Amino acid sequence: MHILFLNHANPEDVYSRFADADTRIEIRPGPIADPSDVLSPETCRAADAIVNGSAVHDLGPVGPFSNCRIVVRMGVGYDNLDLAAWGARGVPVCNVPDYGTSEVADHAIALMLSLARGTSTYIPAIEADPVGGWKWGAAPLVRRLRGAVFGVIGLGRIGLSAAFRARSFGMEIAFYDPYLPNGVELAVGARRVHSAGDLVAISDVVSLHAPLTDETRGIIGRETLARAKPDLIVVNTARGPLVDLDALYDALQQRRIGGAALDVLPQEPPDPSQKLIRALHEQPDFLRGRLVITPHAAFYSPAAIEDIRRKTVEVVLHYLRDGRLTNCVNSEFLRRGLAGSPA
Repeated sequence: MHILFLNHANPEDVYSRFADADTRIEIRPGPIADPSDVLSPETCRAADAIVNGSAVHDLGPVGPFSNCRIVVRMGVGYDNLDLAAWGARGVPVCNVPDYGTSEVADHAIALMLSLARGTSTYIPAIEADPVGGWKWGAAPLVRRLRGAVFGVIGLGRIGLSAAFRARSFGMEIAFYDPYLPNGVELAVGARRVHSAGDLVAISDVVSLHAPLTDETRGIIGRETLARAKPDLIVVNTARGPLVDLDALYDALQQRRIGGAALDVLPQEPPDPSQKLIRALHEQPDFLRGRLVITPHAAFYSPAAIEDIRRKTVEVVLHYLRDGRLTNCVNSEFLRRGLAGSPA
């Protein structure tokens, strides 16, 4: 069995302990924009499984990987993989959705607190000037969280975990997720709304935990932000393109929302010329204490890295050794592909 890791820099021995004696693991570091340009035809044909370590780069044409039986995205997001093309070949595409649930939920709450409790303002002010920076009123978005509304876009594993953490602060929970069945709101004790605009209109904090799709791209944009409460804090630890950065900049500049805390961006590392990123560096008056950006770090802890390595190999081995498919994200296309296969 040959497992080919693409766009990943860890040494092979990191993964070998999770596999068996009959399993060969090959690492090809990235970034690789099109594997067929850098891999030999023999290497492509030899792969029984492909693991993509990148959230940005895809795997190029599926044709060269003629013997591949499973593709795994080493992470949660899979919008960079051609689900339809692999499904048409009868190849399942899977992800690893549960390796960093606690870390991302914790990070979302930490980002909220950095603005709602002012730590992102107080700490650098005191570091720069221990006397002059000793001002409890310097942070513009400090508020009581008990009784405030924590809105969630995407009430899946991470969104629900973040909501439960917010509830421990005495916050009320509201959510928008059109893919959950009726009654979920009763089971979790939350208020359900039916659009992102409805959610920002009632929420003091909105935390994004949705996948990137055609429907969710720019879900926090001009139209949505026009309905927001004036002190709304937007938190994004999901996918960068869920938030329109230009629309967010304008809403902050015009004081139509309170602030934003982002762990993910549409372009990573960020484009320094993008006006929100430029403003973060220049710190105009309207932005001070209202914007926090972290470097796509919400997933990270040493324990989470250990989990993702193990769980990635387990997804492959469960399927290739035991025929047990887990975390499949292209089931719809896979069924179509199998239905069209010759008997």
